[in-house]
Amino acid sequence: MKLRNLVLSLVATTIAIVPFAVTQAQDTKEQFFPALVYRTGPYAAGGSGFWGGMEDYMALMNLRDGGVNGVMLKWEECETAYNSDRGVECYERLKNQGERGATVVHPLSTGITYRLIERATTDKIPLISMGYGRTDASNGKIFPWVFPLITNYWSQNTAKIKYIGMQEGGMENLKGKKIANLHHDSSYGKETRPVLEKQAEMYGFEIRHYPVAHPGLDQKAAWLDISRRYKPDWVILRGWGVMNPTALKEAARTGFSADRIVGVWWSGAEEDVIPAGKAADGYVAAGFHPSGSDFPLIQEILDIVHGAGKGNISPQRVGTIYYNRGIVAGIVTVEAMRTAQAKFGNIVLSGEEMRWGLENLSISAERIAELGADGLMAPLSISCADHEGGGPVKFSRWDAASKQWVEVTDWIPTDKSIVNSMIMDSSMAYASEKGIDPRSGMSMGSDCG
Repeated sequence: MKLRNLVLSLVATTIAIVPFAVTQAQDTKEQFFPALVYRTGPYAAGGSGFWGGMEDYMALMNLRDGGVNGVMLKWEECETAYNSDRGVECYERLKNQGERGATVVHPLSTGITYRLIERATTDKIPLISMGYGRTDASNGKIFPWVFPLITNYWSQNTAKIKYIGMQEGGMENLKGKKIANLHHDSSYGKETRPVLEKQAEMYGFEIRHYPVAHPGLDQKAAWLDISRRYKPDWVILRGWGVMNPTALKEAARTGFSADRIVGVWWSGAEEDVIPAGKAADGYVAAGFHPSGSDFPLIQEILDIVHGAGKGNISPQRVGTIYYNRGIVAGIVTVEAMRTAQAKFGNIVLSGEEMRWGLENLSISAERIAELGADGLMAPLSISCADHEGGGPVKFSRWDAASKQWVEVTDWIPTDKSIVNSMIMDSSMAYASEKGIDPRSGMSMGSDCG
Protein backbone atom coordinates (compact mmCIF):
# COMPACT_ATOMS: atom_id res chain seq x y z
CA MET A 1 0.00 0.00 0.00
CA LYS A 2 2.82 2.35 0.85
CA LEU A 3 4.49 1.52 -2.49
CA ARG A 4 1.24 2.26 -4.36
CA ASN A 5 0.88 5.61 -2.57
CA LEU A 6 4.51 6.47 -3.37
CA VAL A 7 3.98 5.73 -7.11
CA LEU A 8 0.78 7.80 -7.18
CA SER A 9 2.60 10.64 -5.46
CA LEU A 10 5.43 10.55 -8.03
CA VAL A 11 2.95 10.49 -10.93
CA ALA A 12 1.09 13.48 -9.49
CA THR A 13 4.33 15.37 -9.03
CA THR A 14 5.37 14.60 -12.63
CA ILE A 15 2.01 15.76 -13.99
CA ALA A 16 2.41 19.00 -12.03
CA ILE A 17 5.98 19.57 -13.23
CA VAL A 18 5.62 18.77 -16.95
CA PRO A 19 3.12 21.53 -17.80
CA PHE A 20 5.35 23.98 -15.90
CA ALA A 21 8.38 22.89 -17.95
CA VAL A 22 6.42 23.26 -21.20
CA THR A 23 5.25 26.70 -20.11
CA GLN A 24 8.80 27.72 -19.32
CA ALA A 25 9.96 26.60 -22.79
CA GLN A 26 7.07 28.43 -24.42
CA ASP A 27 7.90 31.57 -22.46
CA THR A 28 11.45 31.70 -23.85
CA LYS A 29 11.62 34.54 -26.37
CA GLU A 30 13.90 33.92 -29.36
CA GLN A 31 14.82 36.31 -32.17
CA PHE A 32 15.61 34.29 -35.31
CA PHE A 33 18.45 35.10 -37.72
CA PRO A 34 19.02 33.11 -40.93
CA ALA A 35 22.72 32.45 -41.55
CA LEU A 36 23.41 32.28 -45.29
CA VAL A 37 26.89 30.84 -44.93
CA TYR A 38 29.53 29.48 -47.25
CA ARG A 39 32.00 27.39 -45.32
CA THR A 40 33.09 25.39 -48.38
CA GLY A 41 34.56 26.17 -51.79
CA PRO A 42 36.91 28.88 -53.10
CA TYR A 43 35.31 31.62 -50.99
CA ALA A 44 35.15 29.66 -47.73
CA ALA A 45 37.71 31.85 -45.96
CA GLY A 46 35.46 34.89 -46.16
CA GLY A 47 32.20 33.09 -45.41
CA SER A 48 33.50 31.05 -42.49
CA GLY A 49 35.39 33.99 -41.00
CA PHE A 50 32.46 36.40 -41.19
CA TRP A 51 29.88 33.99 -39.80
CA GLY A 52 32.31 32.71 -37.18
CA GLY A 53 32.59 36.28 -35.87
CA MET A 54 28.91 37.12 -36.07
CA GLU A 55 27.78 33.88 -34.44
CA ASP A 56 30.37 34.31 -31.67
CA TYR A 57 28.97 37.80 -31.00
CA MET A 58 25.41 36.48 -30.79
CA ALA A 59 26.60 33.63 -28.55
CA LEU A 60 28.22 36.23 -26.25
CA MET A 61 24.89 38.06 -25.99
CA ASN A 62 23.15 34.83 -24.96
CA LEU A 63 25.81 33.53 -22.56
CA ARG A 64 26.81 36.80 -20.89
CA ASP A 65 23.58 38.82 -21.02
CA GLY A 66 20.82 36.23 -21.32
CA GLY A 67 20.04 37.59 -24.78
CA VAL A 68 19.12 41.16 -25.69
CA ASN A 69 16.81 42.56 -23.03
CA GLY A 70 15.59 39.06 -22.28
CA VAL A 71 15.19 37.98 -25.91
CA MET A 72 17.55 35.14 -26.82
CA LEU A 73 19.24 35.10 -30.22
CA LYS A 74 18.78 32.05 -32.40
CA TRP A 75 20.25 31.27 -35.80
CA GLU A 76 20.33 28.46 -38.32
CA GLU A 77 22.96 27.98 -41.02
CA CYS A 78 22.22 27.19 -44.65
CA GLU A 79 25.18 26.56 -46.98
CA THR A 80 25.06 28.69 -50.15
CA ALA A 81 28.60 27.98 -51.44
CA TYR A 82 28.44 31.62 -52.63
CA ASN A 83 25.99 30.48 -55.30
CA SER A 84 23.09 32.85 -56.02
CA ASP A 85 20.56 30.08 -56.73
CA ARG A 86 21.43 28.35 -53.48
CA GLY A 87 21.26 31.69 -51.69
CA VAL A 88 17.66 32.16 -52.85
CA GLU A 89 16.83 28.58 -51.78
CA CYS A 90 18.32 29.19 -48.31
CA TYR A 91 16.40 32.45 -47.96
CA GLU A 92 13.10 30.78 -48.87
CA ARG A 93 13.76 27.87 -46.52
CA LEU A 94 14.61 30.04 -43.53
CA LYS A 95 12.51 33.19 -43.94
CA ASN A 96 9.52 31.85 -42.00
CA GLN A 97 11.48 30.23 -39.17
CA GLY A 98 11.10 31.56 -35.63
CA GLU A 99 8.16 33.07 -33.81
CA ARG A 100 7.82 36.05 -36.18
CA GLY A 101 9.94 34.91 -39.11
CA ALA A 102 13.39 36.08 -40.11
CA THR A 103 14.52 39.24 -38.33
CA VAL A 104 17.05 40.38 -40.90
CA VAL A 105 19.13 38.65 -43.58
CA HIS A 106 22.86 39.08 -44.26
CA PRO A 107 23.27 37.63 -47.80
CA LEU A 108 27.09 38.03 -47.68
CA SER A 109 27.14 38.10 -51.48
CA THR A 110 26.44 40.88 -53.95
CA GLY A 111 24.88 38.39 -56.37
CA ILE A 112 22.57 36.95 -53.71
CA THR A 113 21.70 40.46 -52.53
CA TYR A 114 20.58 41.45 -56.03
CA ARG A 115 18.44 38.29 -56.26
CA LEU A 116 16.78 38.89 -52.88
CA ILE A 117 15.89 42.58 -53.13
CA GLU A 118 12.40 42.14 -54.59
CA ARG A 119 11.66 39.03 -52.51
CA ALA A 120 12.67 40.68 -49.24
CA THR A 121 10.71 43.81 -50.14
CA THR A 122 7.58 41.71 -50.66
CA ASP A 123 8.27 39.72 -47.46
CA LYS A 124 9.15 42.85 -45.45
CA ILE A 125 12.45 41.44 -44.23
CA PRO A 126 15.45 43.83 -44.07
CA LEU A 127 18.60 42.89 -46.00
CA ILE A 128 21.91 44.06 -44.52
CA SER A 129 24.62 44.15 -47.19
CA MET A 130 27.36 45.61 -45.01
CA GLY A 131 30.14 46.90 -47.24
CA TYR A 132 28.83 45.11 -50.36
CA GLY A 133 25.75 44.70 -52.52
CA ARG A 134 23.83 47.10 -54.73
CA THR A 135 25.27 50.56 -54.11
CA ASP A 136 22.23 52.62 -55.12
CA ALA A 137 20.25 50.76 -52.45
CA SER A 138 21.83 53.33 -50.11
CA ASN A 139 18.82 55.46 -51.10
CA GLY A 140 16.29 54.24 -48.54
CA LYS A 141 13.48 56.11 -50.28
CA ILE A 142 13.67 53.71 -53.23
CA PHE A 143 15.05 50.63 -51.40
CA PRO A 144 13.33 50.72 -48.00
CA TRP A 145 14.31 47.13 -47.12
CA VAL A 146 18.01 47.14 -48.15
CA PHE A 147 20.84 48.47 -45.96
CA PRO A 148 24.39 48.70 -47.47
CA LEU A 149 25.58 49.76 -44.03
CA ILE A 150 28.75 51.62 -43.10
CA THR A 151 30.38 52.23 -46.49
CA ASN A 152 29.16 51.13 -49.90
CA TYR A 153 31.32 50.14 -52.86
CA TRP A 154 31.20 53.50 -54.65
CA SER A 155 32.08 55.39 -51.48
CA GLN A 156 34.95 53.02 -50.81
CA ASN A 157 36.22 53.55 -54.34
CA THR A 158 36.39 57.33 -53.85
CA ALA A 159 38.59 56.69 -50.82
CA LYS A 160 40.84 54.37 -52.87
CA ILE A 161 41.35 57.06 -55.51
CA LYS A 162 42.04 59.56 -52.71
CA TYR A 163 44.66 57.18 -51.33
CA ILE A 164 46.31 56.83 -54.76
CA GLY A 165 46.20 60.61 -55.12
CA MET A 166 47.94 60.98 -51.74
CA GLN A 167 50.73 58.67 -52.92
CA GLU A 168 51.12 60.73 -56.09
CA GLY A 169 51.46 63.98 -54.13
CA GLY A 170 47.96 65.34 -54.74
CA MET A 171 44.79 64.64 -56.67
CA GLU A 172 45.92 66.97 -59.46
CA ASN A 173 48.80 64.57 -60.14
CA LEU A 174 46.40 61.79 -61.15
CA LYS A 175 46.06 63.43 -64.58
CA GLY A 176 47.68 61.23 -67.21
CA LYS A 177 48.10 58.25 -64.87
CA LYS A 178 46.95 54.77 -65.87
CA ILE A 179 44.98 52.50 -63.52
CA ALA A 180 44.07 48.86 -64.19
CA ASN A 181 40.91 47.54 -62.50
CA LEU A 182 41.39 43.77 -62.09
CA HIS A 183 37.98 42.54 -60.98
CA HIS A 184 36.03 39.36 -60.31
CA ASP A 185 33.70 38.83 -63.28
CA SER A 186 30.47 38.94 -61.24
CA SER A 187 27.95 41.47 -59.93
CA TYR A 188 30.37 42.15 -57.09
CA GLY A 189 33.32 42.70 -59.39
CA LYS A 190 31.49 44.95 -61.84
CA GLU A 191 29.86 47.16 -59.19
CA THR A 192 32.53 49.90 -59.18
CA ARG A 193 33.04 50.27 -62.92
CA PRO A 194 30.60 53.24 -63.18
CA VAL A 195 32.25 55.25 -60.38
CA LEU A 196 35.74 54.53 -61.72
CA GLU A 197 34.68 55.83 -65.13
CA LYS A 198 33.25 58.93 -63.46
CA GLN A 199 36.43 59.58 -61.47
CA ALA A 200 38.66 58.96 -64.50
CA GLU A 201 36.75 61.72 -66.30
CA MET A 202 36.99 64.06 -63.31
CA TYR A 203 40.69 63.61 -62.53
CA GLY A 204 42.04 62.85 -65.97
CA PHE A 205 43.43 59.36 -65.40
CA GLU A 206 42.92 56.41 -67.71
CA ILE A 207 41.11 53.29 -66.53
CA ARG A 208 41.13 49.85 -68.09
CA HIS A 209 39.03 46.96 -66.76
CA TYR A 210 40.25 43.36 -66.57
CA PRO A 211 37.48 40.85 -65.67
CA VAL A 212 38.63 37.54 -64.19
CA ALA A 213 36.36 34.50 -64.47
CA HIS A 214 35.23 32.60 -61.35
CA PRO A 215 36.94 31.40 -59.22
CA GLY A 216 39.94 33.48 -60.33
CA LEU A 217 42.73 30.95 -60.75
CA ASP A 218 43.42 31.75 -64.42
CA GLN A 219 44.98 35.24 -64.52
CA LYS A 220 48.15 34.72 -66.55
CA ALA A 221 46.90 36.45 -69.71
CA ALA A 222 45.50 39.39 -67.74
CA TRP A 223 48.74 39.99 -65.86
CA LEU A 224 50.86 39.67 -68.98
CA ASP A 225 48.75 42.39 -70.57
CA ILE A 226 48.86 44.54 -67.44
CA SER A 227 52.61 44.26 -66.83
CA ARG A 228 53.99 44.02 -70.36
CA ARG A 229 51.53 45.98 -72.50
CA TYR A 230 49.32 48.37 -70.54
CA LYS A 231 51.98 49.15 -67.87
CA PRO A 232 49.68 51.02 -65.44
CA ASP A 233 50.86 53.20 -62.58
CA TRP A 234 48.45 51.43 -60.22
CA VAL A 235 46.31 48.31 -60.10
CA ILE A 236 43.04 48.06 -58.19
CA LEU A 237 42.45 44.49 -57.04
CA ARG A 238 38.76 43.70 -56.76
CA GLY A 239 39.08 40.01 -56.08
CA TRP A 240 37.45 37.45 -53.86
CA GLY A 241 38.62 34.19 -52.34
CA VAL A 242 41.39 32.33 -54.17
CA MET A 243 41.52 35.09 -56.79
CA ASN A 244 43.41 37.35 -54.38
CA PRO A 245 46.59 35.37 -53.57
CA THR A 246 46.63 34.21 -57.20
CA ALA A 247 46.65 37.86 -58.35
CA LEU A 248 49.51 38.77 -56.02
CA LYS A 249 51.59 35.80 -57.14
CA GLU A 250 50.94 36.54 -60.82
CA ALA A 251 51.85 40.20 -60.28
CA ALA A 252 55.19 39.17 -58.75
CA ARG A 253 55.81 36.67 -61.55
CA THR A 254 55.35 39.37 -64.19
CA GLY A 255 57.35 41.96 -62.25
CA PHE A 256 54.57 44.25 -61.05
CA SER A 257 55.29 45.60 -57.56
CA ALA A 258 52.80 44.73 -54.80
CA ASP A 259 53.06 48.22 -53.30
CA ARG A 260 51.38 49.59 -56.44
CA ILE A 261 48.34 47.36 -55.93
CA VAL A 262 45.38 48.62 -53.85
CA GLY A 263 42.73 46.11 -52.85
CA VAL A 264 39.07 46.30 -51.89
CA TRP A 265 38.22 45.12 -48.35
CA TRP A 266 37.19 41.71 -49.70
CA SER A 267 40.78 41.38 -50.93
CA GLY A 268 42.41 42.49 -47.70
CA ALA A 269 42.30 39.65 -45.18
CA GLU A 270 45.01 37.36 -43.86
CA GLU A 271 43.68 34.50 -45.99
CA ASP A 272 44.15 36.70 -49.08
CA VAL A 273 47.84 37.40 -48.49
CA ILE A 274 49.45 34.62 -46.43
CA PRO A 275 49.13 32.05 -49.27
CA ALA A 276 50.96 34.50 -51.57
CA GLY A 277 54.04 34.57 -49.31
CA LYS A 278 56.61 37.25 -50.15
CA ALA A 279 54.64 38.24 -53.25
CA ALA A 280 52.13 40.02 -50.95
CA ASP A 281 54.73 42.10 -49.09
CA GLY A 282 53.85 45.80 -49.30
CA TYR A 283 50.37 45.22 -50.74
CA VAL A 284 47.76 47.75 -49.50
CA ALA A 285 44.05 47.14 -48.92
CA ALA A 286 41.08 49.24 -47.85
CA GLY A 287 39.10 48.49 -44.70
CA PHE A 288 36.30 49.78 -42.48
CA HIS A 289 37.74 48.01 -39.44
CA PRO A 290 41.15 46.63 -38.40
CA SER A 291 42.35 43.16 -37.52
CA GLY A 292 43.48 42.19 -34.02
CA SER A 293 42.14 40.47 -30.91
CA ASP A 294 43.28 42.99 -28.28
CA PHE A 295 39.87 44.65 -28.06
CA PRO A 296 38.12 44.07 -24.70
CA LEU A 297 35.04 42.78 -26.55
CA ILE A 298 37.01 40.10 -28.37
CA GLN A 299 38.80 39.09 -25.18
CA GLU A 300 35.38 38.61 -23.58
CA ILE A 301 34.36 36.38 -26.47
CA LEU A 302 37.49 34.28 -26.01
CA ASP A 303 36.88 34.00 -22.27
CA ILE A 304 33.12 33.48 -22.22
CA VAL A 305 32.21 31.89 -25.56
CA HIS A 306 35.32 29.94 -26.50
CA GLY A 307 36.06 29.31 -22.83
CA ALA A 308 32.73 27.50 -22.58
CA GLY A 309 33.44 25.49 -25.73
CA LYS A 310 30.73 27.40 -27.62
CA GLY A 311 32.96 29.05 -30.24
CA ASN A 312 31.85 29.04 -33.86
CA ILE A 313 35.32 29.16 -35.40
CA SER A 314 38.85 28.04 -34.61
CA PRO A 315 40.36 30.24 -31.86
CA GLN A 316 43.37 30.77 -34.15
CA ARG A 317 41.17 32.79 -36.52
CA VAL A 318 39.70 35.02 -33.81
CA GLY A 319 40.84 38.59 -34.48
CA THR A 320 41.48 38.12 -38.19
CA ILE A 321 39.98 40.56 -40.70
CA TYR A 322 37.03 38.43 -41.80
CA TYR A 323 36.27 37.41 -38.22
CA ASN A 324 36.30 41.02 -37.03
CA ARG A 325 33.99 41.94 -39.91
CA GLY A 326 31.51 39.44 -38.51
CA ILE A 327 31.88 41.06 -35.08
CA VAL A 328 31.07 44.48 -36.58
CA ALA A 329 28.05 42.93 -38.34
CA GLY A 330 26.93 41.50 -35.00
CA ILE A 331 27.28 44.89 -33.34
CA VAL A 332 25.20 46.78 -35.91
CA THR A 333 22.55 44.04 -35.97
CA VAL A 334 22.16 43.82 -32.20
CA GLU A 335 22.29 47.60 -31.74
CA ALA A 336 19.51 47.97 -34.33
CA MET A 337 17.54 45.37 -32.36
CA ARG A 338 18.06 47.37 -29.13
CA THR A 339 16.94 50.54 -30.93
CA ALA A 340 13.76 48.84 -32.12
CA GLN A 341 13.08 47.41 -28.65
CA ALA A 342 13.28 50.91 -27.19
CA LYS A 343 10.23 51.79 -29.30
CA PHE A 344 8.28 48.52 -29.49
CA GLY A 345 9.20 46.89 -26.18
CA ASN A 346 11.47 44.00 -25.25
CA ILE A 347 9.70 41.61 -27.58
CA VAL A 348 10.53 39.33 -30.48
CA LEU A 349 10.63 41.86 -33.31
CA SER A 350 9.01 41.57 -36.71
CA GLY A 351 10.91 42.45 -39.87
CA GLU A 352 9.04 45.76 -40.04
CA GLU A 353 10.00 46.64 -36.46
CA MET A 354 13.61 45.69 -37.15
CA ARG A 355 13.62 47.95 -40.20
CA TRP A 356 12.55 50.84 -37.94
CA GLY A 357 15.46 49.98 -35.66
CA LEU A 358 17.89 50.06 -38.58
CA GLU A 359 16.54 53.35 -39.91
CA ASN A 360 16.97 54.94 -36.48
CA LEU A 361 20.31 53.33 -35.69
CA SER A 362 22.95 55.58 -34.16
CA ILE A 363 26.16 54.12 -32.76
CA SER A 364 28.29 56.83 -31.16
CA ALA A 365 31.97 56.69 -30.28
CA GLU A 366 30.91 56.49 -26.62
CA ARG A 367 28.68 53.49 -27.31
CA ILE A 368 31.44 51.75 -29.25
CA ALA A 369 33.72 52.22 -26.23
CA GLU A 370 31.00 50.85 -23.89
CA LEU A 371 30.83 47.73 -26.05
CA GLY A 372 34.58 47.19 -25.64
CA ALA A 373 35.14 47.87 -29.34
CA ASP A 374 36.92 51.24 -29.29
CA GLY A 375 38.92 51.46 -32.52
CA LEU A 376 37.18 48.47 -34.10
CA MET A 377 34.69 50.59 -36.05
CA ALA A 378 33.83 54.22 -36.73
CA PRO A 379 30.62 55.82 -35.41
CA LEU A 380 27.56 55.16 -37.55
CA SER A 381 24.25 56.95 -38.09
CA ILE A 382 21.47 55.69 -40.38
CA SER A 383 18.20 57.33 -41.45
CA CYS A 384 15.19 56.34 -43.52
CA ALA A 385 16.76 58.23 -46.45
CA ASP A 386 20.38 57.19 -45.98
CA HIS A 387 20.83 53.44 -45.58
CA GLU A 388 24.63 53.59 -45.82
CA GLY A 389 25.93 56.00 -43.21
CA GLY A 390 28.85 57.20 -45.28
CA GLY A 391 31.56 55.72 -43.09
CA PRO A 392 35.24 56.55 -43.68
CA VAL A 393 37.90 54.11 -44.91
CA LYS A 394 41.36 53.15 -43.60
CA PHE A 395 44.22 51.57 -45.51
CA SER A 396 46.63 48.95 -44.23
CA ARG A 397 49.83 47.48 -45.68
CA TRP A 398 50.70 43.81 -45.42
CA ASP A 399 54.03 43.03 -43.77
CA ALA A 400 54.97 39.53 -44.93
CA ALA A 401 57.77 39.13 -42.37
CA SER A 402 55.57 39.70 -39.31
CA LYS A 403 52.40 38.43 -41.02
CA GLN A 404 50.48 41.48 -39.88
CA TRP A 405 48.43 44.29 -41.35
CA VAL A 406 49.97 47.68 -40.52
CA GLU A 407 47.70 50.72 -40.69
CA VAL A 408 49.18 53.35 -43.03
CA THR A 409 46.41 55.98 -42.96
CA ASP A 410 43.89 57.42 -40.56
CA TRP A 411 40.21 57.37 -41.51
CA ILE A 412 39.80 58.86 -44.99
CA PRO A 413 36.38 60.46 -45.64
CA THR A 414 34.57 59.25 -48.73
CA ASP A 415 33.53 61.72 -51.44
CA LYS A 416 29.78 62.04 -51.09
CA SER A 417 29.67 64.83 -53.70
CA ILE A 418 30.41 62.17 -56.30
CA VAL A 419 28.57 59.24 -54.80
CA ASN A 420 25.25 60.77 -53.73
CA SER A 421 24.41 62.18 -57.15
CA MET A 422 25.23 58.84 -58.78
CA ILE A 423 23.12 56.99 -56.21
CA MET A 424 20.19 59.33 -56.83
CA ASP A 425 20.39 58.97 -60.62
CA SER A 426 20.75 55.18 -60.51
CA SER A 427 18.07 54.58 -57.87
CA MET A 428 15.56 56.86 -59.61
CA ALA A 429 16.14 54.98 -62.88
CA TYR A 430 15.43 51.74 -60.98
CA ALA A 431 12.27 53.28 -59.50
CA SER A 432 11.08 54.30 -62.95
CA GLU A 433 11.78 50.84 -64.35
CA LYS A 434 9.97 49.07 -61.50
CA GLY A 435 7.13 51.58 -61.09
CA ILE A 436 8.17 52.48 -57.53
CA ASP A 437 6.85 55.65 -55.87
CA PRO A 438 9.65 57.07 -53.70
CA ARG A 439 8.93 57.64 -50.04
CA SER A 440 8.17 61.35 -49.52
CA GLY A 441 10.98 63.79 -50.25
CA MET A 442 13.64 63.43 -52.93
CA SER A 443 16.92 64.57 -51.40
CA MET A 444 19.23 61.94 -49.84
CA GLY A 445 19.43 64.20 -46.79
CA SER A 446 15.74 64.88 -46.12
CA ASP A 447 13.14 62.98 -44.10
CA CYS A 448 11.03 60.25 -45.66
CA GLY A 449 7.84 61.38 -43.96
